Amino acid sequence: MQTVFTDEVKEIHKRIAEKIGSSQYQMWFEGATQIALHEEGLHVTAANPFMSNWIEGHFHQALSESTLEVCGRKLPLRFQIDAECVKPQPKQVTAPSVSRVERIKTSQRRMPVVKGRNGHALPLKLTFDTFVVGSKNQLAYNAAQAVVSQEQSPFNPLFVHGGYGVGKTHLLQGICNEIFQQTPGCRWMYLSAEDFANQYVMALKTHKLDAFRNRLRNLDILAIDDIHFLANKNAMQEEFLHTFNSIDLAGKQVVLASDAHPKEIGQLCDKLVNRFVSGMVVRIDPPDLEMRIAICRRRAEQLRLAIPKEVLDYVAESITSGIRELEGALVKLSAYAALSKTPLTLALTQQVLTEHISRSDPVVHTSDIAGIAAEYFGLSVSELHSDKKDRTVSLSRAFAMYLTRRYTRLSYPEIGRAFGGKHHATVILACRKVEEHLKVNRELKWHGRTGCRLVRAKNVLDALTQKLS
Repeated sequence: MQTVFTDEVKEIHKRIAEKIGSSQYQMWFEGATQIALHEEGLHVTAANPFMSNWIEGHFHQALSESTLEVCGRKLPLRFQIDAECVKPQPKQVTAPSVSRVERIKTSQRRMPVVKGRNGHALPLKLTFDTFVVGSKNQLAYNAAQAVVSQEQSPFNPLFVHGGYGVGKTHLLQGICNEIFQQTPGCRWMYLSAEDFANQYVMALKTHKLDAFRNRLRNLDILAIDDIHFLANKNAMQEEFLHTFNSIDLAGKQVVLASDAHPKEIGQLCDKLVNRFVSGMVVRIDPPDLEMRIAICRRRAEQLRLAIPKEVLDYVAESITSGIRELEGALVKLSAYAALSKTPLTLALTQQVLTEHISRSDPVVHTSDIAGIAAEYFGLSVSELHSDKKDRTVSLSRAFAMYLTRRYTRLSYPEIGRAFGGKHHATVILACRKVEEHLKVNRELKWHGRTGCRLVRAKNVLDALTQKLS
């Protein structure tokens, strides 16, 4: 008979909740997953293969560390499936915490209110009124206007992609707000792909898939942000594909945003990629100087700040990383001016924003690094995001991950997600491998578009760095 250590199991549960957060713990462990400590290791039992695979893939480290902390030694983990493991729980225990998706209902009276230019109640924070249009986002803005201005959208879906802080979320929320203004009774929903995934998992746990599907598939417009989150999540991709098809067949609209082109999102099923590229795929690039000045001017007006032109020009010229960094700088200036009661001058602005600017610039986006690495090694970006492990792909991916770690502030798990949902351990191993190559300046061999290539590691790094600069 195997021994089960009840007190230790309770403590392991407590440690897991501390490591992954109460909402994640409640979603994946409370009432739906059983943990048993036996002499031969820790047994983790989930209700179905999907949940078991997710827990093993996302919480293996938290489980392992919690067990080590409680038991004082590292124990093997065993993941198993038992459909009967879900225990009935009192309603107040199993009820999920209110997520953003649950707060944003299609009913007007449940929506957070923001006033628009006509005084109508709007459901989301960002509107077209505050969206600054320039050469880098003109096409995306025109496409968004086509969605809201025409009775039948000329394309479905509208797929917007681009780097961090370029206005993708602003466009999606602007579309929802504009349609809501024009047709207050329309059924719509805006959510992130992670919210979609959490809603789907909760529906699975509570046996309410039909209600989940009815809620999403009968919408007039569905806007999903960060759709790349579904990479490497096959069951969720299948669910979203059916949702998309139902909305499309009903003549309704889907709007999506991602940090990469559909073909560059690794481990995204071909059916979804084909559906995405069959619509309007449009890229938003980082704002140029003229557009950054316009954004600064607009934000200053919203903050009711009288900022001299030379100050606005300095901020726009100094911060090139994205709209959010620009707005953050202006908010900081606004706070400083209000607290110190000192007029904003160029000299004072330079002093106040010294740290802000040094943290913001220069910025290199993951998509830039992936594109340069893929081109240098004679590959496509989608191959870098794939599961391929041949020498050329592995070498290119390793250098891309190394450069991403070096030139961005992304953590190992974030880099892994950016490269097709790779585990953070894979990123760590890739970075160490490149460091070893550089340490001895190893001669690297791979097959590029022009045939077999043989280049020293430091020369490879120099070439990639030069392209990035």
